[in-house]
Formats: sequence, structure tokens, C-alpha cells
Amino acid sequence: MRASMFKTSLLALSIAGLLTGCSLDGDDGADGLDGAQGPQGETGAAGADAVSGVELAIIGRGSLEAEGAAEIVQFDVATGTIYVTNSDANTVALVDINDLTNTPLDSPVTDLNLTVGSEVTLPADVNGVALDGLTSIALSGDLLAVAVPADAKADNGYVLFYSNVSGIAPTFLKAVEVGNLPDMVTFTPDGSKVLVANEGEPGGDYTIDPEGSVAVIAVTDGVPADSATLLDFTAFNAQKAELMAMGMHFPNPAGRTINGTLISTSVAQDLEPEYITASNDMAYVTLQENNGVAVIDLNTMEMSVVGLGFKDWAGLNIDAEEDGAVSFGQYEGLYGVYMPDTIAMFSWKGADFLLTANEGDAREYFISDNMSEADCTAAGGQDWDDGECLAFTEEVKLKKLDAEPGSLLEALQANGGADDLRVTNALGDADGNGLYDAAYSYGARSFTIWDQNGLVVFDSGDDFERITASIYGAAFNNGDDENEGDSRSENKGPEPEALTVGQIGDHTYAFIGLERMGGIFVYDISNPYEAYFVEYINNRDVTEGLAVGDAIGDLAPESLLFVSAENSPTGSPVLIVGNEVSGTVAVYSITQK
Repeated sequence: MRASMFKTSLLALSIAGLLTGCSLDGDDGADGLDGAQGPQGETGAAGADAVSGVELAIIGRGSLEAEGAAEIVQFDVATGTIYVTNSDANTVALVDINDLTNTPLDSPVTDLNLTVGSEVTLPADVNGVALDGLTSIALSGDLLAVAVPADAKADNGYVLFYSNVSGIAPTFLKAVEVGNLPDMVTFTPDGSKVLVANEGEPGGDYTIDPEGSVAVIAVTDGVPADSATLLDFTAFNAQKAELMAMGMHFPNPAGRTINGTLISTSVAQDLEPEYITASNDMAYVTLQENNGVAVIDLNTMEMSVVGLGFKDWAGLNIDAEEDGAVSFGQYEGLYGVYMPDTIAMFSWKGADFLLTANEGDAREYFISDNMSEADCTAAGGQDWDDGECLAFTEEVKLKKLDAEPGSLLEALQANGGADDLRVTNALGDADGNGLYDAAYSYGARSFTIWDQNGLVVFDSGDDFERITASIYGAAFNNGDDENEGDSRSENKGPEPEALTVGQIGDHTYAFIGLERMGGIFVYDISNPYEAYFVEYINNRDVTEGLAVGDAIGDLAPESLLFVSAENSPTGSPVLIVGNEVSGTVAVYSITQK
């Protein structure tokens, strides 16, 4: 049996400072190895039959013809069909790729050779509970699971199950109630369990703030149970200090009165499960906004929580200025809060390792977008701007933090190169005197490999920005809906979000999608201690001024799915990408070279 990640004994919350360098004072976590181009042909005998990397080429592309329509993709091997969420129509669309070959498209930015076939239309309500739009899908054997929140903020959502996936058409089987705001659904590899990340986000004015949770639904002989086991975080309510000592983050407006309600936010309410990866025995759940991971033993249903610590930007390049140019700087006193979105796992030498796409995410909620300034003030709003009444945000510009005299932050502010970088005001004030010693920005602009002890094995460092800046110049760090170069440098940069792992021959590869700049990075992680960059491809026209609707290409890869050669209709490995903002599905051939 493989060693389980983040062993429960190591996760006991009484053991403060599990991650190297993490303390109540907010010190940075263990530094990862910087990303770098690795050795060429390292597996070949004396260079013979050497493999140095992979080459990606678009061989299939289709459009759902709606912005935000192609968020999550799944693939049914039996029928050669891509299942993709269509959040615009609130359906699951089916795309047949049986006729695809390994021939690249002539003009991949604009070519469309895939068509949407039938669609699974979702019900408007379940058991009298009105449903909102779908958020996620998962496939296993003949079952399709669809995560759908309730329309009312306070109500629990559901997972809708459909059978006959590999038959003529999926047929509705049953609905199973889960937690509040189910945002991601997945199966264990053996199909025996369905796991659901229930985010439980607060309402706009924070007066409704459900608890986050993870739902586990048993599947027996292909039939899901009628009810879910719900795992919540109430056991951690008294352990906030210990969690912060492990490098976690708890920003909320507790103690303020908003719309007549005194806000009191527990740890269970603050924790918001985002994404799940699982073996048959263990599940790992990102707690994005809180910079942590929940670890679940699926045999005992016991849950632990670990904080991820912080990334030290000293000695690495980061562009923190939106000045229309490549403006890299190296800053002491600046840290990144990993805040991963997607999480994946793979094995090396019998031990499991985790990978995270370190996107970052700030808390920001509005009471109303149509309110007078006087009414906003009376409601306890934090700020008002042209009708928008802000209930709460933790996000400020670095220059707005009050620096402790003689601190690294004071020197950083004197430098001026990162003045407008978005940072959190909930970290960096070690002694609580209202003066900050350091600045903590959202995300790490990287992907990270973690070992079973919660330690950083590898971090891609500043690769994503350096490489895209080398290719695109001032057009790098673009937004995800229009071409305005250098428009995201002050706000999380390229935002790595999507991530998956694939095995090709003797090599294991990580594929990482950048939500804002777009495109796919590929790293060889066969040996996680010697991981290296091998490829980047971006099907996007970066001509200044182009926007969604201008045949700009694929925007905002939200989900990635690796299909092995034995399961691919082309006979070679492929990568399927759901591009949320452009509403497109792209299929890449993968060739070792």
C-alpha cells in the first residue's frame, strides 16, 4: 500500500509548525526549488532513444457559442464523447471526437472542426428546491454526476445522477442532497464513491454564511446511495490559532455589523472547499481562500487540515506593475499565499505526491450594486463607488499598508516597484499593533509539488511570467476576455488554475493551464525532485484590442483532462481543455520528442 499523503499523525493540530518556517508570526513556508529547463534525454541509454519533452498541437476544436459555457470537461472512453458543462444554457453538452486524427488544424486559433451534438437538460428544481446553474460534472463507468447548487443561498445543493452514459442517451437516475454550494464533484478511481466540495460561500452582505463541507456518496454496483455522508469542519472551530500557525488564512468581517446583523464567523463557516483529488482510500481537498488542504481518510471518514505556508518572492522575478511593459523586480518582504485551486496527485517510488495550481483568491462581497452612498453607510458598508456598496474585502494595495518602522515592508514601499500590487490586510501584522512587517500577495504564480509531510518538493518559481514575457513581451499578463497587455501584473498575474497529470511511457507530465494569460505549460515530473519545464503552447491571438467575439482564440482554460493513448480515439495521448471565457473545447495531440 502506498504511503498516504500528509499522514494523519503528522497532521495532528497539536503539532504546531508542521510546515517548515510556519509560525503564528506568519513566517514563510519552506522554499521550493526554482523551475528550470532540465536535462535533455535523461532516460536514454547513452543518449539512445532519448526523450526530452513533448510537443502539443491542436487537432480538434469546438464552440458552445456562449461566453463562460465550457468550464468543466470529462471524457467517456466507451463512446468517444467529451462531456462539457454549458453554464449558459444550464446543460451538459456532448461532443463526439471519434473521427479525430493526429493531423493538426491549419489555423488553430480560429478553426472549428468539432460540433456539439445532443445535450443533457437539467431540471429546474428537485423536491421543490429551485436549482441554480450547474458547477461541475464527473464520469465513472455508466454514471454521470452533476453538481448543482440551490438557487436560494441558504439551501443545500444536489448531485444529479444520470445512467446509460455509454448507451443511446443519459437517463436521469436520482438526485442526492449534499452541502451548500457544491462546486466540484469527482469519483474515486474505483468508482465506489462520489466526493463533492461544498464551498458554502457567504451571501453578498455576509448575513448568510453557510458552513463549507465535503459530501461522500457511496456507489454500490453502479447505483449511488440515496443520501450522502456530510463531513463538516466544526471540530476545528476552537483551533483557529493552531491552523494559523500552520500557515492558514482567515479573512472575514467578524465583529462588524452589516445590514443590522453582527457578523460572527466560525472556522467551519470560513473554510470553503474548492477542489478534490482522491485515491480509493484518501481524498485531498483544497481550501483555497484559506491557504490549506483538508485530508480525508475515506475508510474511517476522519478529516485533518494542514496549512500551506507562504512563498518567499525574494530572489525571484515578479512583475507587480501594470505599466504596459515587462517590469520585473525582486523584492524582499514580499510573500505569496499559495491559495491553490486545482489539486492532483501522482506516485513516485511508491509514495504519493500532490500538485497544486496556485491561483490565489481574495475575499470580496457586495451588499448591492445599486445603492446610494447614504444607504450604504447606514447598512455598514465598507466602501461605496458609483452605486456599488462593498460589504467586505481584505484586498488593498501594498502602498496602503502601514509599515512597521525599520521593517522589510518599509524598505519595500520605499522601493516603489510594487506599490499597486494587490495584497491582503489579514496577514503581515505579526504583533497585532496595526503596523505591518511584510506584504502577502494572492497566489504564487506557479505550480507546486508537495510530499507526504506537507513539504515543498518543487515550485515552478517565476517560470510562468518569465517565459510568457519572453514570448509576448508587453502583451504578457493579459486578462482573460480582452487583449490589454500587462493588465494583470498587479493582481495575481497569469493565475495558474487548471492542472492535470499524465503518464506517457516512462515519463510523468504535469499540465498547467493559465486562467488569465491562457495557454498550457508542461513539466516533466517523472522525478519530482528533478522536475523541469518542457513546453508551453497558447492558442490565442494577442493582438492589442481584440476581445471575446473577435476570433481571439481559446480563453481561460478552466479544466484539463489527460487521455492516455489506449483510451484515445487517435491512438495517441491527447489533452482535452475546457476554455471557460471563450466557451470553447480544444483537443491537443501529445507527441514525445
